Amino acid sequence: MARWKPDVPDADATPEPLYLRRREFLGLGAAGAVGAAIAPLAALAGEDGPAGPALPAASRVDLAGGEAPTPWKAVTTYNNFYEFGSGKDDPARLAGSLRTRPWTVSVEGEVKRPRVLDVDEILRVAPLEERVYRLRCVEAWSMVVPWVGFPLAELVRRLEPTSRARYVAFETLLDPAQMPGQRSRVLEWPYLEGLRIDEAVHPLTLVAVGLYGRVLPSQNGAPLRLVVPWKYGFKSAKSIVRIRFMEEPPRTTWARMAPSEYGFYANVNPAVDHPRWSQAKERRIGEFLRRPTLPFNGYAAEVAGLYAGLDPRKLF
Repeated sequence: MARWKPDVPDADATPEPLYLRRREFLGLGAAGAVGAAIAPLAALAGEDGPAGPALPAASRVDLAGGEAPTPWKAVTTYNNFYEFGSGKDDPARLAGSLRTRPWTVSVEGEVKRPRVLDVDEILRVAPLEERVYRLRCVEAWSMVVPWVGFPLAELVRRLEPTSRARYVAFETLLDPAQMPGQRSRVLEWPYLEGLRIDEAVHPLTLVAVGLYGRVLPSQNGAPLRLVVPWKYGFKSAKSIVRIRFMEEPPRTTWARMAPSEYGFYANVNPAVDHPRWSQAKERRIGEFLRRPTLPFNGYAAEVAGLYAGLDPRKLF
């Protein structure tokens, strides 16, 4: 493994939970390092086109300001999905072990009728559409991704939460046989994320089942994942098997692992630094220079009103 070099930017540093478990981290070959410390980002912007079964969408909506989408090769080979390893290329290498059929989602908690839904039943909730969104990672890199999916609000409406439901939690599959990253203790498994109900039913919040007009690859969170475009990417839970409606905020994975750095909201706020690096700029995958980070990832006009009265300095 290469010796640590002091000129690596803070934004490319190993996440604190990996550092604290550094024996495991060393066993993974320093896979948690990000950005410029690994393969040149420009190399990810190759010519490889979309692959896999086609997934037609009824409409296409550009919600990324006309920016060119990040190439398929980069979107599908540069990922955070710790269930398959902490390296950015681990998910693409190892996610072939994931079986996405049969697949069910358990609906629990504050709902009128708890039940277990088959994924194909969920896919019939609403017509699929393609939405081009910016995606911003807390590690200061970003993409523009053409997702295929439907509004989470449509699913929430059909699940009929009770009046006591103020939050909704999303849990990822726990199966170390299929997800080799879960054999390590780099995170507490299963992965858990959550939203307030008003965030969940906001028109921008998407249940993604595909990208680039193709069925969602396993490394990107197949068969069902969240896309919450104004928040950092770790809020968008992947490979969802459980949805639980709750009166109190769920204890989400990263907030448990590093509470001084990751809290419940995770709204993109360039004015407030991460404790170990600046969030003022980001590196768009495929570009050399950094660009200014936009408040709420460029979606302030749509979502800022959700947080009226809250302290905007509470980035995480």
